Amino acid sequence: MTQHQSTQTMKPATAAKKLGVYLEATPDEFREGVVSRAELNALQADPPQWLRDLRRDGPHPRPVVAAKLGVSIAGLARGGVTEPLTTDRIEALKQERPEWLERERATQAEVRKETARLKKRDAERAERGN
Repeated sequence: MTQHQSTQTMKPATAAKKLGVYLEATPDEFREGVVSRAELNALQADPPQWLRDLRRDGPHPRPVVAAKLGVSIAGLARGGVTEPLTTDRIEALKQERPEWLERERATQAEVRKETARLKKRDAERAERGN
């Protein structure tokens, strides 16, 4: 008996998320089709020009914008940023340093600090338990 290996496919939105790009900025051919796992791997390994341009210039999806600004996605929303931003706009925000951005960066730093503290505490507890 032979087994058929089905080709895994995903919706364009899923592929765009995995590639870290804003779906609406991708070419029509990408948005209107399905993407196989092999095609996704090929796009990641050797990105075409449109993908390199999107990753460099944007517009970027919220998770990428948040990471580039050093804040959470919720922090973006609290700061009133609801639309995708280009790299130039992100850099401008970094230069302008609005109050909301400074506040959200401080909040994010505290969250990272607390996460590290809890991780260390849990590791110490695990070590004592053994």
